[in-house]
Amino acid sequence: MDLFKAVSARYSYRGAFKPRRIPRRDLVRIVKAGLAAPSGCNAQTTTFVIVDKPALADKVRKLHEMKAVQDAPAFIAACVHKNPPPAYGKTSFEVEDCSAAVENILLAISALGYGSVWIDGHLREGGRAEKLNRLLGVPADRTVRILLPVGLPVSRGPRRKKMPFGRRAGLNRHP
Repeated sequence: MDLFKAVSARYSYRGAFKPRRIPRRDLVRIVKAGLAAPSGCNAQTTTFVIVDKPALADKVRKLHEMKAVQDAPAFIAACVHKNPPPAYGKTSFEVEDCSAAVENILLAISALGYGSVWIDGHLREGGRAEKLNRLLGVPADRTVRILLPVGLPVSRGPRRKKMPFGRRAGLNRHP
């Protein structure tokens, strides 16, 4: 799929997924798109766990009541340092690095015809991130920051309308 079509096609899918496994080669290809994202000072701080074993996916689903998680045949967990090390002087770019990688992954998911939603805040409630860390063997100095359920959508989800260009972007000045 063309990049601009993938950008236009990408949206947060929160519905049910078809009961089909995602080929591992597709999941690896998707995560490689994330690994290709730029990172501050090329520190490449974000790591990923691909969950495609049905028994492990079942355990991930039990940690979340969200519909987008309940039917997902696979997951991608983005992991970051709990105390990010500086990459330039005293500045860490770990949040930016992780975000760039995850957006690349979401675009790759859309380009391959799958659906997903960025789950972040939900992980920070009820000890969910800590439970995922243990379940996925994440080292003690790192944590799951973002969880992406991946699957074939049952139907196209609702798309939210975007504001017009002139409200959010300006040429040579703020809009």
